[in-house]
Amino acid sequence: MTEQIRNWAGNVEFRPVRSHHPGSLDELRRLIGEATSVRVLGTGHSFNRLADTAGDLVTLDRLPPEVRVDPDARTATVTAGLRLADLASRLHAAGFALAALPSLPHISLAGACATGTHGSGDGNQGLAGLVRGMRFVGPSGDVAELTRGESPDFDGAVVGLGALGAVTRMTVDVVPAFDVAQYVYQAVPLQEVITRLDEVFSAAYSVSVFTGWRGEASVWLKVKVSPDGTQPSRPESGWLGGRLADRPAHPIPGMSAENCTEQLGVPGPWHERLPHFRPEFTPSAGAELQSEFFVPRSRAAEAIAAVRDLGPLIAPVVQISEFRTVAADNLWLSPAHHRDSLTIHFTWLPDRSAVEPALAEVERVLLPLGARPHWGKVFLGGPKAALATYDKAAAFQALLGRHDPDGKFRNTFVRNLFPLPAASL
Repeated sequence: MTEQIRNWAGNVEFRPVRSHHPGSLDELRRLIGEATSVRVLGTGHSFNRLADTAGDLVTLDRLPPEVRVDPDARTATVTAGLRLADLASRLHAAGFALAALPSLPHISLAGACATGTHGSGDGNQGLAGLVRGMRFVGPSGDVAELTRGESPDFDGAVVGLGALGAVTRMTVDVVPAFDVAQYVYQAVPLQEVITRLDEVFSAAYSVSVFTGWRGEASVWLKVKVSPDGTQPSRPESGWLGGRLADRPAHPIPGMSAENCTEQLGVPGPWHERLPHFRPEFTPSAGAELQSEFFVPRSRAAEAIAAVRDLGPLIAPVVQISEFRTVAADNLWLSPAHHRDSLTIHFTWLPDRSAVEPALAEVERVLLPLGARPHWGKVFLGGPKAALATYDKAAAFQALLGRHDPDGKFRNTFVRNLFPLPAASL
């Protein structure tokens, strides 16, 4: 009887032949070498079958945790399966920080990088853009190391969809630890956001805009505090036609802010302000679906306006949407590859049949604008639509052929994108 495992949201049930939690690198190498088909599961925060397998499923949560900071090189070498919350607290204790964090600190570093997960900020790349080196176990149990600027395959491997091997260690760029103060502006007309988009996203170190597509939005500013404790000037109440919140807010209007990170301009450590939620809390208790699309920054206003016109269809089935900005990177399958992007995120109700008509319309208006779906979230367009704007797709196919020619790490999801050669079938 196969083990039954569900993802974070509960919408995907995995049925591997066997499930493993290796406690050492040697154990991991042995079980991968003996397996016929294998996938690695992180914290299960994908909403599609990216991590699914009919073979062996490996979770790396029992590998010995390591966070080794090199202050001179401004890097940290870490166990790739660490949750971002655990990594962040250890980095902060050493006096360092990651330049960006996503909304949720619950997810693992390796899983976030493999799918192109990101934080927000005009100058901030996604988490994968911080990776300087990586170690992974390949199909025969071999250990490979890739380094930025030295290994020709590096730019293709970081956002690798779990298809090259089991990533066990990463070296990431770090910066000196810093404080952040968070402010929320409510009841902002969505049209003001569209009209003044550059002003909105340049107003703080990290900016998020939330909307339920009913005409209004809230703008969350995460302001970087200087080492002497002073903050840059922030907009006054009334900015964008909204009002400065005088009590803590939740991204979804009307919900308790008890488990959100501290607001109202109270300074605090970077890892306690950049995420929207505290690490001990699971938003929606996992009862949601998610989709996200990266659109070229040059077409951001056009994209938001196009989705806004679908508001009557979207609003009944969405809990909240969020806009953020991500800087361009050089990683082949990164949704921000070679272009600054604005992301439009949808936290849907946990009812796929109700969501699909709205999502289909969202894709109808966004894909022609060059939108790239987030690899770990729900999208309907299929492989052709997903890869349409990636000029390195063929290079990634060749990369898979070099590192895993028999497709040991390719599940159905990956094979639909990058089929095995006929001779390997």
